[in-house]
Amino acid sequence: MKKIALLVLFISLLGCKKHYTPENKIKEDVTFLADDKLEGRETGTKGEQEAAAYIVKRFEEMGITGKGTNNYYQTFTFKPKNDPHGEVSYTENSQDSTITGTNVLGYIDNQAENTIIIGAHYDHLGYGAQGSLHKGERAIHNGADDNASGVAVMLDLAGKLKGVNKANNYLFMAFSGEEMGLLGSNYFAKNPTIDSKAVSYMINMDMVGRLKPDSTLAVYGTGTSPIFKQVLSSHNDKFKLIENESGVGPSDHTSFYLIDIPVLHFFTGQHEDYHKPGDDSEKLNYEGMETISNYIFDVITDLNDNGKLAFRKTKNESEETPRFKVGLGVVPDYLYDGEGMRIDGVSEDKPAQKAGLQKGDVVIKLGDSTVTNMMSYMRALSVFDSGDSTKVTVKRDGKPLEVNLNF
Repeated sequence: MKKIALLVLFISLLGCKKHYTPENKIKEDVTFLADDKLEGRETGTKGEQEAAAYIVKRFEEMGITGKGTNNYYQTFTFKPKNDPHGEVSYTENSQDSTITGTNVLGYIDNQAENTIIIGAHYDHLGYGAQGSLHKGERAIHNGADDNASGVAVMLDLAGKLKGVNKANNYLFMAFSGEEMGLLGSNYFAKNPTIDSKAVSYMINMDMVGRLKPDSTLAVYGTGTSPIFKQVLSSHNDKFKLIENESGVGPSDHTSFYLIDIPVLHFFTGQHEDYHKPGDDSEKLNYEGMETISNYIFDVITDLNDNGKLAFRKTKNESEETPRFKVGLGVVPDYLYDGEGMRIDGVSEDKPAQKAGLQKGDVVIKLGDSTVTNMMSYMRALSVFDSGDSTKVTVKRDGKPLEVNLNF
């Protein structure tokens, strides 16, 4: 009888529904999304649809239900403009010269009063759409860091949050149209599938795949709720945090800040493969991505019992940005927190390269202006016109170097 009872128990266990166990699939997710087969995931293409279907499959594996207008999907149709990250006109139906993008939405319903939104854009530049910095032959821009990395961390958090921290509901969003102007997140903000007034806060991850050896992690939006800085600090024992209070920036968190939702945006910095074909999956720091995911999970856990977070408006730094008619042709190191503006990359046939400036140089003077940070650098640059000549002083290997520069 004992043997029969054990056999019955074994059979019954085999018949039980398998529960999802969080599993680190960060590398697997990035590798799929950044594969050549998806041809750069440009909004409105077959590659974008294949990426969307993959994200849906991952939600289904975790038992996370759809929360779009059509199960997991929320489509939006628009007429493209030549102004990335600017305003766009949405249309009701597909017409000639219009594009249809697709947001992917998964939902954990804990029957809670408030909801936390966790998002990342999954679109990229295809074969080199507007915004590409590639100057060579037509090539696939796989966008492993930008932003398969953010989607992979978002999916990892979805697995971690299933069945825990139940004081809030969770809406996980993979946006499309970010590269064309924050289109998917902007559309959702205007056409939400949940009550946006009941959203406690929004977390965005965009380019979180290249954590550097010094573990510098940028967090934007820290001023959009009074509690953010304290919570970020109390759980940080691994990162050199670069904090920016503003809720406005060139990624999807901006769309939510503009409807009075507190936001946090995580970012590991620019690099020489940004918006180029070289942004491939083998170059990512997967251990760093897992560490970032764990950190964000700890922040969410800390905030679990805080109810709906208070929203606070911040200074819109983009409105104070000087307008300029020329450029050096460099990629600034946005994570640099020392004196001056450190160069993270130099473009070919631009003034900086012709003057002999190099990656790692720190600009400390441009013309008659001292450069102490990014804003002072832009102010200094704004006084020049095409054809002007000046001198620029940089620190290279700790020593000042002055060179002639022609715009």
